[in-house]
Amino acid sequence: MNKFKIFSLALVATTFAKAQDLESAKTAIDAEQFEKAKSILKAAIQAKPTNGKATFFLGNIYLRQNIVDSATIYFNKGLAFSENAKFNNIGLAQIDLDANNSAAAQAKFDLVTKDMRKKDTEEYIYIARAYMNADKPDYKSAIAVLTKAKTANPTDAQVQLALGDAYYGDKNQNESYVAYRNAYQADPTLIRAKMQLGVLLKGAKAYTEAIKAFYEVIEINENYGPVYRELAETYYLWGNNMPSTYNENIQKALGFYEKYLTLTDYSLNSRMRHADFLILAKDYKALELEANAMKELDGVNPRILRYLGYSAYENGNVDTALKALQDFTANTSNKIIPRDYFYLGKTKIKKGTNADGKSIDAAMLTSAVADVKKAVEVEPLFASELNELGKKLYDQKAFAAAAAIFEIAVTVPSSKNYLIDNFYLGTSLYYDNTRKDVVKPDPIALQKADTALGNVITASPTTQDAYLFRARTNNLLEKDELMATYYQQYINIASEKWKKELEKANSAIIGNEFILDLYKGTIKDFNYTLYKAELDKLKPKFIESYNSIASFYANSDKAKAIEFLNKTLALDPANTYALDAIQKLK
Repeated sequence: MNKFKIFSLALVATTFAKAQDLESAKTAIDAEQFEKAKSILKAAIQAKPTNGKATFFLGNIYLRQNIVDSATIYFNKGLAFSENAKFNNIGLAQIDLDANNSAAAQAKFDLVTKDMRKKDTEEYIYIARAYMNADKPDYKSAIAVLTKAKTANPTDAQVQLALGDAYYGDKNQNESYVAYRNAYQADPTLIRAKMQLGVLLKGAKAYTEAIKAFYEVIEINENYGPVYRELAETYYLWGNNMPSTYNENIQKALGFYEKYLTLTDYSLNSRMRHADFLILAKDYKALELEANAMKELDGVNPRILRYLGYSAYENGNVDTALKALQDFTANTSNKIIPRDYFYLGKTKIKKGTNADGKSIDAAMLTSAVADVKKAVEVEPLFASELNELGKKLYDQKAFAAAAAIFEIAVTVPSSKNYLIDNFYLGTSLYYDNTRKDVVKPDPIALQKADTALGNVITASPTTQDAYLFRARTNNLLEKDELMATYYQQYINIASEKWKKELEKANSAIIGNEFILDLYKGTIKDFNYTLYKAELDKLKPKFIESYNSIASFYANSDKAKAIEFLNKTLALDPANTYALDAIQKLK
């Protein structure tokens, strides 16, 4: 009997110890101290390999770190354990979700829930988190599962916390707020729920209020690492949304991220999270130092190649960047993101650019464009970032390359730069077809230019230069009537703009064509000096328009042609083209 009592006490002590190990691991996971949590769980599994929750938690950490092979090993190992084995099916189901196999995932979820008791909620919580943590999060399915858990136990703090995360992911701010508030009220020790109330404020761009909320969390527990990450991200977003505060706020952001690292761990995975933030902050010199430090820690982790590639490109080391990014994207088992392809494309363009900066090796350009196109196909929102690259090429007068980039950008009409990208596409194609070495303009390219400029005019009818370049483009296409129409529209739009300027100055206006009226002296009380720089640019464009319209009428209406040529001479009495043309028409 005494031996039985001793055995019973030992069993209770062992069970208690295992529970304590799991709670310690959960606390470390919540604090994002993943290496610490892994050590606790591995020790627990080795000491007593019976509780499937330990392998489930460990596998989930590996999933968060994108180490799927290790996660799978632990989930499968846990299925053979005598306690809580079914939880490992949730981890395997998330892997199925990542592989777009929802049927297989649902079958595993069903195995988990079939023997649940009425008041159980834990299984529902982890199933919902599997939906949320999948590569393609399904927040509505998570909400549906958590609604069952809420019905079973309305006051469960973890259920409310998970509901808050699900509603936040589903962009339902109001329900998310209620759930986070309920979670914290149900369990005031659940500090993550209080922190998430600040996250909601950050998402609403209420940066001052968000920072105040995060400091309230720090007052409760100054060693809670995740709150410093949230502070870092808040200052980063604040700096980006208010450029005048950028330098100050980005330094604060970087400082808080360093604090976050000191309270989590300096493992390779933590340093990778730091590297991701350095990319957001555009601190590429620090990123290069971090990438090389990580390489010393682990020379085989493929994600290090991403950081080396990005930083090497930004710091001017093109060859290093090209090799790193090619090696990284060549392995399809790596989790490649749109930015990887974008950087690879930019690197190829820089590598292939000739000394004059105006031309790029054709093969390298083709390959680069394919990479950039892939980035946009994977994530259409990425199109808005192409403007900077295209504009740089445009300014270098590398018009063929610029056109290729802008042609990808305008495939996404929802892009914030859609209008200006169409303008640059149209003018890039026009300039590329007016190079000195062009024997015959490309009609297909010019038709694309005409369409792009037409998109600009449709969206913004007062963009005067869109008419001018559309007229020039149709001139190259030998569509003379359209050419004359667009030149006249350019004159009308440009004149109307300046007439409005004059109306503000209460000036007398005579006639319909501002530049012509100005030089005839029919516009009074106009301060020419104030607008001289703009007007000097406008005058030759009006002359171009008048002469081009005159050339259209030359064979069909000589009087009309002479009328437009005389308008040219009113602006430039010595204009050779107009003088010669009038002599021929008389």
